[in-house]
Amino acid sequence: MWGRTNGLRVLELGTPGAMRGWLTDLVLAGQKQGTAGLLELDYHAENEELEHVGEHLALIDDSGAHTATVEVVGVTQVPFAEVSWEFAESEGEGYGSIDDWREAHRRYWRDEGVAVDDTTTVVCLSFRLLGR
Repeated sequence: MWGRTNGLRVLELGTPGAMRGWLTDLVLAGQKQGTAGLLELDYHAENEELEHVGEHLALIDDSGAHTATVEVVGVTQVPFAEVSWEFAESEGEGYGSIDDWREAHRRYWRDEGVAVDDTTTVVCLSFRLLGR
């Protein structure tokens, strides 16, 4: 998920392939303005610091190219069961309800080898597209 390009930390969404292409396209279209990560998996295990408000990140597409720059406008840590519907909608992925969001994210992280329960800490990252 992380690295550096052009002096900026990198933001790679989802897993490589079709998912990353789809999520990147959602950001470029202005639909996706948030993404969720797990504190343990995406930060502690990778020895990565949390983002901070005002930080610029290089959005990387599936080919590894810096396709856009986003600015972090919010970073919160909440238990999985407390992720808000407002945040889930900001991900722009078409969830019909917070329960849909929770099921999709449990499945995604389970496929990544991590079991998520209601107390698992989720990092909710909100951003805005600065430019391509």
